[in-house]
Amino acid sequence: MSMPVISVSDLTFAWPDGTPVFDGLDAQFGPGHVGLVGTNGAGKSTLFRLITGELRAARGSVTVPGRFGYLRQDLGLAAGQRVDEVLGLAGIRNALHRIESGTGTETDFETVGTAWDIEERAVALLGRLGLHYVAGDVGQLDRRLDTLSGGETVLLGLVAELLREPDVLLLDEPTNNLDQVARERLYEVVGQFPGTVLTVSHDRELLDRVTTIAELRHGAVRVFGGNYTDYERIIDAEQEAARAAIREARSDVRKQSRELVEARIKLDRRQRYGQKMWDQKREPKIVMGARKRAAEVSAGKLRNNHLGKVEEAKDHLTDMQDRLRDDREIRVDLPGTRLYPGQDVIELTEARLPCGPTVTLKVSGPERIALTGRNGIGKTTLLHRIREEGPAVPWRMLPQRLDVFDESMTVFENVAAAAPHAAPEQIRAQLARFLFRGTDADVVAAALSGGERLRAALAMLLLAEPAPKLLLLDEPTNNLDLPSLAHLTEALASFQGALLVVSHDPRFLAGIGVTRRLELTRDGLEASPSEQ
Repeated sequence: MSMPVISVSDLTFAWPDGTPVFDGLDAQFGPGHVGLVGTNGAGKSTLFRLITGELRAARGSVTVPGRFGYLRQDLGLAAGQRVDEVLGLAGIRNALHRIESGTGTETDFETVGTAWDIEERAVALLGRLGLHYVAGDVGQLDRRLDTLSGGETVLLGLVAELLREPDVLLLDEPTNNLDQVARERLYEVVGQFPGTVLTVSHDRELLDRVTTIAELRHGAVRVFGGNYTDYERIIDAEQEAARAAIREARSDVRKQSRELVEARIKLDRRQRYGQKMWDQKREPKIVMGARKRAAEVSAGKLRNNHLGKVEEAKDHLTDMQDRLRDDREIRVDLPGTRLYPGQDVIELTEARLPCGPTVTLKVSGPERIALTGRNGIGKTTLLHRIREEGPAVPWRMLPQRLDVFDESMTVFENVAAAAPHAAPEQIRAQLARFLFRGTDADVVAAALSGGERLRAALAMLLLAEPAPKLLLLDEPTNNLDLPSLAHLTEALASFQGALLVVSHDPRFLAGIGVTRRLELTRDGLEASPSEQ
């Protein structure tokens, strides 16, 4: 049986305020494993919600053959829920327990169906994904979510979808918050999925494991065979060709404009000579009339020939420029954030964390420290402890959930609230450096995409008063497309203060110039293997 293909036909959707997202979108995804890429705000998550029926299109149709599973960016789980409730097994487990105790009813048998080993299968799958569940210990399904880390919760959500045995699996940023070991296990589990997988991710390694890349750009989908590296190679070649075509088109515009000027000069000379002959009556009237008619013909040819060529050359230049992608960069130039070698930043001595480890940490000068450790070990807790102790310099923290905004206020208003003494024009100028130009700065925070929220949060933290000399960043690359990840890397690489970053993305950590890598274990902070 062939693998299913997701089909989208004439899909049209706009937000309630009239902002269009798709207008007549046609696309097919699959068979096999497909990576859906595109800039933040292109509509990737919106397309997922349309495919699953969570949003209703104004026109068009979506066909998903068979059952589908959908792992969202934001699982929306409550801390008090039990693991079996998230997995959708609470009802089946209750029926099983009644049957085992001898009080089961016919309804209980119908509820269980053929899923007699569902508890064992669930625990086994949880263990395969690195959730540290002991094989056969089904009592672990009674754990509450508030005992799990953010990464463990993501894996739990994936298990919930896989237990439904879907034919199609939709994954929206599945490696968010996962340490490297958990990522490797997720790669293995997803790689073995027999149906069609459609993945939105900023994880370069995950995208290099797919068989097809589908790019969502300007409301249309373009499909590329191969993985992300193959896609990037094709785009780079196209962009180089576009730049060469732009150079040629500009040269042609200059050439046609020059020929137009030369033709006009020649025509003006003829007209002046003809006018002189007419004024002096030095030629027969019939000759002068013929000359005038010839001049009018020449003027018409000039308009139809040279002017047309100039416009044609300009139109061609515009077409070539449209093919060139926007390579805007975030630019950070904040001298107030500068730290000097030896300047005290953090000093934590024998601090015991609620999750177990006892930590000693000293940071001085503009150090850039990567904090790693397995999911649930307490990395986020350590950042909060540092915040409570109070660093020695002005600081700001970027939490995983990016919940630093008043969601009802615009990007500009949020930044203005953090920097009350800054002039409006100064705030807008700085926001432009973070790619919020013109009316982009007047969008309410609730309407921002994942990457836009990250840029807005980073702008809000860096432009706050007083200027931060220390940034505490908790998984800052979550929900970012690869261009936005490059933007974030550029911004942090030019930051002149100290960084303490929780991240499991080796490319990102190398890009921001990490100077020290520490791993949080049950015994405290240790130099990571690469540092020893």
